[in-house]
Amino acid sequence: MAFQLLLNFFIAFLWMFLQNTYTLVTFTVGLLFGLLIIFGMRRFFSTRFYLMNVIAVFTLLTIFMKELIMANLSVLKIIITPKLKLTPGIFSYETELTKAWEITVLSNLITLTPGTLVVEISDDNKTLYIHAMDISSEEEARKDIRDSFEKAIKEVSR
Repeated sequence: MAFQLLLNFFIAFLWMFLQNTYTLVTFTVGLLFGLLIIFGMRRFFSTRFYLMNVIAVFTLLTIFMKELIMANLSVLKIIITPKLKLTPGIFSYETELTKAWEITVLSNLITLTPGTLVVEISDDNKTLYIHAMDISSEEEARKDIRDSFEKAIKEVSR
């Protein structure tokens, strides 16, 4: 992905220099022109077309923002409720992610979501121990993480 992105910027700068016009519009036209060239030559690269990864990153950010808003509303509901009926607990989550940065991103996304916190990661980097402020079903929590964050991180990295 990085090579394709750098190549696209190189083509954009080259276009700007060949046009002898150093404006943002010329650079943007060069970026679009480079995007078309890289798209046409995508079968010659070992990785997938980099624009797909960019879209996957925006999808991951959208999922995180949605989960962040939902978790904040859930915590607000708990705070407003006069009688606490919480079932806090720690559960283990087996991840399919293998790279260190993927596990770090997953841990940070879980921790940044209110009401949850990654307490520890096992030595083999396969199990995350997560504390949840209110957990009614461990399986449902695991399924939510697997279907949202982990799936989106896989799309970014693969």
